[in-house]
Amino acid sequence: MIRYDRRVIALAICLSALAGYVDALGFLKLNGFFVSFMSGNSTRLAVGLARGWPAAATAAGLITVFVAGVVLGSLLGHAARTRRRPAVLGGVASLLALAAGLNALGAPRAAVVAMGLAMGAENAVFEEDGEVRIGLTYMTGTLVKVGQRVATALRGGPAMAWAPYLGLWAGLVTGGLLGAISYPHFGLGALWIAAAVAATLAGAAAAIR
Repeated sequence: MIRYDRRVIALAICLSALAGYVDALGFLKLNGFFVSFMSGNSTRLAVGLARGWPAAATAAGLITVFVAGVVLGSLLGHAARTRRRPAVLGGVASLLALAAGLNALGAPRAAVVAMGLAMGAENAVFEEDGEVRIGLTYMTGTLVKVGQRVATALRGGPAMAWAPYLGLWAGLVTGGLLGAISYPHFGLGALWIAAAVAATLAGAAAAIR
């Protein structure tokens, strides 16, 4: 991440905040399941299978939808070539708007599917040569990078190389906080805000060469 310029890092932090916002909405709607954090859903799947909980089916469904979203985002990015970032983000914005519309039409389950697809697709924004260079919806690896860069700084390396990774984590937490605040007032209607933000970020990505 540290090899990117400040504008790209700022975009990544904003996208991490978007993921946190949407994930908080999904978490509250689904009573403890996630639309972007698949490590959590994988643990719930494993525990559910061991205890015979019907919740295991919910976790498995969300994981499947998320992976399908990654496939969709990767294909869209590949087709867009040099316009990968705005194209993928345009797709994310469209899926979030679809989710908001489906919820407004009284189809919250379908809305959750669209949310999961959007979060999976978002991870393709920074895909290069088939590899995700900046993870946007999961933070364990990012926090590991914070610790590694702090250790490097203590050994005399770059003093602030940990800061972009910490910013990415802080973005997710801030977005989650805003989502949790919005949900009691708007429910999944708060997805309209997420769709507008994603569309704005698609425009910003188009301006970054």
